[in-house]
Amino acid sequence: MDILVIHQNFPGQYKHLAPALAARGDRVVALTLRVKEPATWQGVRVLPYAVHRGNGQNVHPWLVDFETKLIRAEACHAAATKLHEAGFEPDVILAHPGWGESLFLKDIWPAARLGLYCELYHQAGGRDVAFDPEFPSREGPREPLRLRMKNLNNRLHFEIGDAGISPTRFQANTFPAGFRERITVVHDGIDTDLLVPTPDARLELDGGRVLTRDDEVITFVNRNLEPYRGYHVFMRALPEILRRRPAAQVVLLGGDETSYGARPPQGRTWKQIFIDEVRGQIADADWARVHFPGRVPYDRFLALIRVSRAHVYLTYPFVLSWSLLEAMSSGAAIVASDTEPVREAITDGETGLMVDFFDRAGLIDRLERLLDDAALRERLGTAARAHAVATYDLRRNCLPVQLDWVDRLARLDPRAPRA
Repeated sequence: MDILVIHQNFPGQYKHLAPALAARGDRVVALTLRVKEPATWQGVRVLPYAVHRGNGQNVHPWLVDFETKLIRAEACHAAATKLHEAGFEPDVILAHPGWGESLFLKDIWPAARLGLYCELYHQAGGRDVAFDPEFPSREGPREPLRLRMKNLNNRLHFEIGDAGISPTRFQANTFPAGFRERITVVHDGIDTDLLVPTPDARLELDGGRVLTRDDEVITFVNRNLEPYRGYHVFMRALPEILRRRPAAQVVLLGGDETSYGARPPQGRTWKQIFIDEVRGQIADADWARVHFPGRVPYDRFLALIRVSRAHVYLTYPFVLSWSLLEAMSSGAAIVASDTEPVREAITDGETGLMVDFFDRAGLIDRLERLLDDAALRERLGTAARAHAVATYDLRRNCLPVQLDWVDRLARLDPRAPRA
């Protein structure tokens, strides 16, 4: 089978699936912005496409997002046309539509089946937007109108998408019913053979201090430290956590950019804004027990999770972080926000402790309960790992389902593009 994979930052969510398809004998070609020259990666032929224009002047702000996607769709279409002229005829196209790249590919290959990675459909109420009253929607009562325009790319893809795949039921359920029925739910998968409890784990911090499982280590991990992932909630709890736990070492992993939601005021970062808010409540000696390594290589992340005595994960009702599942597979004892995506992975009292996202006092109490009870930590961590292995294991669970999904996709009658 000939397969085309589209992702602006390839491999992205196709990190495991694309090589697995190549390994079983399929011819797999990827188009991406990530490379400048053709290359081969794990059996996948990786080809570049390039964007040759920027956004126009004085475009309505609600259309800027779609215009950016349209520009990428046009560029990807040009590169795909050259592939077509060279004789490449994919049976299946796998695409993350979030950047618009796949919008015109059915016009080149109408007989190909298009499988979409369905990450999220934007909703005005009850999900991430307007979830946190501290950060109100920037358009106020007009926010549903803006989001309707933001979903334009999703809706245009619904017309040509033959099937979808989504990593969690929560994410699949954000999509309208007309397309939701075409979505298969299976996680991208995590390597539970690598992500294992490690009693002799060590983490070296900047300055040479080494943390082990003998230390009382509290961990908090985000791609970027920002409100969507509860950074502000954790930081506001930090002074009391340090007061109650005089031996604790607190490690907050993550960058200082913005991945999701509103950007901070010009010239500032969410990370520093909330450090500044709480720093005056924390003595210098206690602040020395708080560590911000920034973004780190994966082996250091693994070391951090493995030395963690209590791991805190907070999120808006939004895309579930891989880091939570990786912490579960590593046997971490977890305190997590009681939000819809987290409930899919954590059961309160069985695989972790849950707390209302905004309940700072409850977060502190549950964290202290976990730190004071070694038997509870062991029980929750063991159960969390068992659930991660049974549900999210890459090789034994997720990847076989993904490969079967591709095969079923290839048997569908393709949807033709509409004028």
